[in-house]
Amino acid sequence: MVSISLCMIVKNEEEVLGRCLDTVKDLVDEINIVDTGSTDRTVEIANEYTNRVYFFEWTGNFSEARNESFKYATMDYILYLDADDVLLEEDREKLKKLKDSLNPAVDSVSMYYNAGIDEFGNITLQYRRNRLVKRSRNYKWKGDSHNYLDVYGHIINSDIAITHKKVRHSVGRTLSIYEKKIENCESFTAREYFYYGNELRENGHYEKAIESYNNNIEMEEGWIEDKVYACINKGDCYRFIGDYENELASLFESFRFSKIPRPESCSRIGFNLQSKQDYLNAVYWYELATTLKTDPAKWSFTYPAYSTWYPHLQLCVCYYQLQNFQKSYDHNEKARKFRPKDERILFNKKLLEDKLGISPMNMEPINPVD
Repeated sequence: MVSISLCMIVKNEEEVLGRCLDTVKDLVDEINIVDTGSTDRTVEIANEYTNRVYFFEWTGNFSEARNESFKYATMDYILYLDADDVLLEEDREKLKKLKDSLNPAVDSVSMYYNAGIDEFGNITLQYRRNRLVKRSRNYKWKGDSHNYLDVYGHIINSDIAITHKKVRHSVGRTLSIYEKKIENCESFTAREYFYYGNELRENGHYEKAIESYNNNIEMEEGWIEDKVYACINKGDCYRFIGDYENELASLFESFRFSKIPRPESCSRIGFNLQSKQDYLNAVYWYELATTLKTDPAKWSFTYPAYSTWYPHLQLCVCYYQLQNFQKSYDHNEKARKFRPKDERILFNKKLLEDKLGISPMNMEPINPVD
């Protein structure tokens, strides 16, 4: 059995820290918590779980804080979590088994990060991260904001998931880190252009986001997966400002990097065409989205809604407009499996089941999900 050090950085996390630690405290051999300037009860709560609470003056750089937390680890492996993360019971059991059976020759274990969950329990955003790393390898965090652990060596992929349960969104906090880099005339990597674009988009600065995504796309260096989603996210920005032709062009541009269409792009193409009342072509792209499979070893972003309930619900709308009520009903039922209490789906179900009473209804296209 290997031993595990939990390492965390926190600031003003009194609402969630105890919830996080309760799901992992019995699975690790040591808890190290680095506080970066809390003014609430965070430190008091941390002290209830461990006597290894340390302080680090915030420098505006997440990597520096995370590297500081890793300095205090003394066990074989380091597990890191954010305060608003939890391990669900199924994943707790998987981690217990991994701890008992892990080959010490393994340098890192990747785990899923379920970064978003909808009100029906469906995962909305998932990707992999190197989550359990060998301490003796002395891996370092890099990047100012959307940082990453620079890991190499013997890496295995597990089916364990860490689930993110955010209480609130820190609007503009990360954006300010990138703006400070610009003020200091610091150059951006392709990765930083991608994540800066994401921050700009989430804060409503769509034209600037498009520019940042284009900077990422035009650079020869950079992860190909970031370029795929730079195109897709750029398309969202064009849609938000009403430029639907450039939205469509950006979505097709993503195929240049992905080679094979992704559900995230296909469903958006379907929505673009559906909004123009081009229902037959919209059906093609929505149907394609439902058939595409995601590689479980995939490291980049996966948005499961775009291959499950969302295209099926949109197909319900499209087939209704095409007067094919049976297919409309069938796809609504497929969507209902994922969202059994969604009022829109239940409304459609009731209307479509009443075969003789079907009448024109206001079934509007539903915007692509976040």
